[in-house]
Amino acid sequence: MPPLPRVYYGVMGETHRKRQGEVLEKTRQKTEKPKLYKVLLHNDDYTTMEFVVVLLETVFNKSPAEAYGVMMNIHARGVGVAGVYPYDVAETKVAMTLKTAKDAGHPLRCSIEPE
Repeated sequence: MPPLPRVYYGVMGETHRKRQGEVLEKTRQKTEKPKLYKVLLHNDDYTTMEFVVVLLETVFNKSPAEAYGVMMNIHARGVGVAGVYPYDVAETKVAMTLKTAKDAGHPLRCSIEPE
C-alpha cells in the first residue's frame, strides 16, 4: 500500500500535496474586491448649501474645494455622489449623514446605489 499524501501549508493559504517529493496539486485561495456602492445626496429646498459643504468635509473627508464642487453638482442636477465605498462603509456614511442632518434640523435625503 502506497503512503498517504502529506499536506503542507505554505505562504498565503497555498496548499501543496506531496507524495515522495513530487507536487501533486497546488491550490490558492482567490480573493475578490468588494462591490462598491455610491452614496448619493439629494437636493431639497430647505438644506443650506453651507451645511452640505460642511457635511461633505466632515463625514466624507472631502477638501473644501471638492466639497463645494459636489455641493454645486447636487444643487444643479438634483443629486450628487458624495463618495464610493464598500456596502458596509456606505451604509454607515448614510446613517451618519442622516443623523447629522436630523440633529441640525435639515430634511436632507441620502441613498445608496450600486456602482
